[in-house]
Amino acid sequence: MELTELCFAGVARQADAIRSGEVSSRDLVAEHLGRIERVDPQLNAFRLVFAEQALAQAEQADARRAAGEDAPLLGVPIAVKEDIAIAGLPTTKGTNAARTPEPEDSAIVQRLRQAGAVIVGRTRMPELGLWPYTESGWAGPTRNPWSLTHSPGGSSGGSAAAVAAGLAAAAIGTDGAGSIRIPAAVTGLFGLKPQRGRVSLAPEREVWGGLVVAGPITRTVLDWALVADQIHGAVPGDPHVAHPPRTSFVQAAGADPGRLRIGVSLRPWGPGIPIAGEVRDVVQDTAALLTDLGHDVVRLDPPMKDLSASTQFAVRYLHNAYLARTGMEFPDLVEPRTRAVGELGRRFPRAAVRWASKDDAALTAYANRVFSSVDVLLTPALTRPPIRVGEWDGQNVVTALLAAARYTTFLPLWNIVGNPAASVPAGRTSSGLPLAVQLVGRQHDECTLLSVSAQLERARPWADRTPSGLGHAK
Repeated sequence: MELTELCFAGVARQADAIRSGEVSSRDLVAEHLGRIERVDPQLNAFRLVFAEQALAQAEQADARRAAGEDAPLLGVPIAVKEDIAIAGLPTTKGTNAARTPEPEDSAIVQRLRQAGAVIVGRTRMPELGLWPYTESGWAGPTRNPWSLTHSPGGSSGGSAAAVAAGLAAAAIGTDGAGSIRIPAAVTGLFGLKPQRGRVSLAPEREVWGGLVVAGPITRTVLDWALVADQIHGAVPGDPHVAHPPRTSFVQAAGADPGRLRIGVSLRPWGPGIPIAGEVRDVVQDTAALLTDLGHDVVRLDPPMKDLSASTQFAVRYLHNAYLARTGMEFPDLVEPRTRAVGELGRRFPRAAVRWASKDDAALTAYANRVFSSVDVLLTPALTRPPIRVGEWDGQNVVTALLAAARYTTFLPLWNIVGNPAASVPAGRTSSGLPLAVQLVGRQHDECTLLSVSAQLERARPWADRTPSGLGHAK
């Protein structure tokens, strides 16, 4: 396999190629860095590229390999979102409002390094992670490798763009209202939001009141499992600790899921939200495929507490945006739209904030009633095909927030209640843009989602499709 092809081969294949001596880590990392230099000016996926450090780490990986050492990700190039702490750098979160360097790596970065990964760079996000697209006035837009006129989503848009364009074997993202699943869905990648407490966010105790989790964005299900096996686990002081998985994630990705009962829902989280025809089609096609694979697939539209749950989420989101903005070192440096979102959050009465932030055990139990009758829930990932770059520019902040809520309606509930949920590639629009479905699992049960997702991937492969040229889809 040529080096360029290997850049699109993903974590598992790259790790095997380095382990077998087919390629050195230095050559592989150098090829990725060369691609970043050539391609990223069009995409704007990276905020920082660690070229010298990455080459030095790659040479160290080759030396370790030559000495007989091995590690699961030894020498594999991986990117990290800019809200994850890296020693010696400020945790910028898409802003220019942070200046103080972090004293040490986050738990995620420490674990990646321990597993032998080479950190090639830091990927872009919208300011404070507030939007399902990755754009800012000072940094410009990040673009989708499948079409430069379209967004790679957000808030982990830079991470997804980097992987889809072959600039990293995998990337770490975070998800507080769909921010792993949205960019995975619109760039043709696999993105599983883990169970709350699965991956430590240290040195942060909790982000956005427990809404945010971290996890990989990858080309394949096995790639996700390989990376997640290395980064999961709590550290002392974490407020949330997931139950141990029943097997390793790699074992789950290779396991037959058996015959499952799968519920299919096309009911948006809120009244009057339209679902595009192409989105309905891929959900129904996936349901038919799951039936062909031997599963018991049933239509199931659970009666969620639309008004109270959606209102609770809106209050939490806006209040946390206010806290995030005021918690920055230089809060006056954030962009006007970010200030406007924070101002909306500031205006809520304390009683409303207390209500929205209270123990969500009742809602969690209510949402999880669906899993008394099914093993997995299948829904759309997004309600429409990928949005265009700048599509919501010029809209006032309330109009833009409502548009974002309609676009992502199937996603935030699972951040509130904590269940694992995956975005799985499921087809293309008539113009060639990626589409996806969402699979939601029982609490603490990523393993079933991995087994079913891998089964879908075997039946309907997606990782062999790569952008043949940037910006062709319309």
